[in-house]
Amino acid sequence: MTPVLRVVIFSVSSFLFLFVVTKIMGKKQIAQLSFLDYVIGISLGSIAAEMSTDPDRPFYHFFIAMAIYLVMDVVLTLLARKGTLLKKFLRGRPLILVENGKINYKNLTRSKLDINDLLSLCRVKGYFDLRDVAYCIFETSGNVSILPSARAVNAKSTEVGATPLPPALSKDVVVDGKVVTRALDEVGKSAEWLYRRLGVDADGVDKIALATYHPECDELSVHYK
Repeated sequence: MTPVLRVVIFSVSSFLFLFVVTKIMGKKQIAQLSFLDYVIGISLGSIAAEMSTDPDRPFYHFFIAMAIYLVMDVVLTLLARKGTLLKKFLRGRPLILVENGKINYKNLTRSKLDINDLLSLCRVKGYFDLRDVAYCIFETSGNVSILPSARAVNAKSTEVGATPLPPALSKDVVVDGKVVTRALDEVGKSAEWLYRRLGVDADGVDKIALATYHPECDELSVHYK
C-alpha cells in the first residue's frame, strides 16, 4: 500500500468512526458545549487527525482511544445526572453578571470576562443600554440570558400619542476603573466634569467597574466593583 493511499483510507476511516462516535454522544457536541464536551471533542478530533497521518502505529490503536473517550463521556454524563456536585464540577454553573440592574463584578471576574465582554454579549442580545437589563445570566454554554428591566418593558409599550425620545448610543466613560478619554471627547465632556458627577477624584475612579453617560437624558449610570 502506498503512503498516499494509506492516508486516504485512514482519513476516510477516522472520519466515519468519528461521525459514528459523535452521533452516539448526541447533538450537544455541535450545540451547547460544556467543559467536558469541549475537552472530549478536541481530543477525539486530535486522535482522528493523528490516525490519518501516522503510518507507524496500528490503526486499531486509534479506534480504541476514541472508543475510550466515548465511554468516558457516556459514563461521566450518567454520573452527573445522578449527583448534583459532580454535575456542577463537570458542567459548571450559571453566573449572574447583572443583578437588579447592577453589575456583579465578583461573578464577572469569576467568569473570566471583562466589562467590554459583558457589554458585547448584551449588544448581541439587542440591549445597548445596561439600564434595560434587570438580570444577565452567563450560562454554562457560554451564552447569556437576559431579563429586561421595567424600563425596557415600558419603553416597548409607549402610550399612543406620546413622543418618544430619539435613540442615542450611550458612551462608556469609565471601564474597569479607567477613564475613556475618547468617549468623553465624543460627548463634549471633560475629565473634571466626570469626577464631579461621580463625586470622586482621579484615584477614586479605580473603584468603578463601569460608568455610562446617556446623552439623550444627560444621565450617568454607575456600577461599582
